[in-house]
Amino acid sequence: MAAAERLFAEHGLSAVSHRQIAQAAGQRNVTAVSYHFGTRTELVRAIMTRHGEQADLFRERYVALAESSDEIRDWVVALVRPVPEYLASLGNPSWNARLSVQVMTDPTMRTLVTEQAIARPNLRRVLDGLGRRLAHLSPEVRAARGEMARHLIVHTCADREGALAANTGVPPASWDRTAAALTDAIAGLLTAPATLHTPKRKGDT
Repeated sequence: MAAAERLFAEHGLSAVSHRQIAQAAGQRNVTAVSYHFGTRTELVRAIMTRHGEQADLFRERYVALAESSDEIRDWVVALVRPVPEYLASLGNPSWNARLSVQVMTDPTMRTLVTEQAIARPNLRRVLDGLGRRLAHLSPEVRAARGEMARHLIVHTCADREGALAANTGVPPASWDRTAAALTDAIAGLLTAPATLHTPKRKGDT
């Protein structure tokens, strides 16, 4: 799984074969991946599930704090902070954030992983809590902003993870500062006023 995660993160999901993964893992049997996981989809799901469950444990204490607050920002903290904190715990180099970008750009994988993620108990509590505090927005606006927030978290964390791995000598922002910046941005995104759209009339351009 570790070898597959690194190769997928560095080269993309479709560019890595089962043979390459087995060789990178030091397995003489090139069918080892198929034997243990069956398909590429199941392998990716296993990797993302392992990380997702661990990150959800990081989220637990933030949810406990948020549930005593009506402030949207406190709920955004519970949404955002566990991700960079978990990535920081992996050390350097790590590949999970960059793998997450690959997963989010693959429609099938994205649907599979997202459905699993939102079923995790602590993330589900955060999403429900935010939903109640953003009930004044239409479902369409909430869904669109949720998608934007997810992209911000995934891509920003992947950029930092890549910068750390590149070791260019220029230190990137700390994971703590990354978490703070993401919290500011997503709190602003979720609480921004929504533009009212009126249906176009026949003949309008």
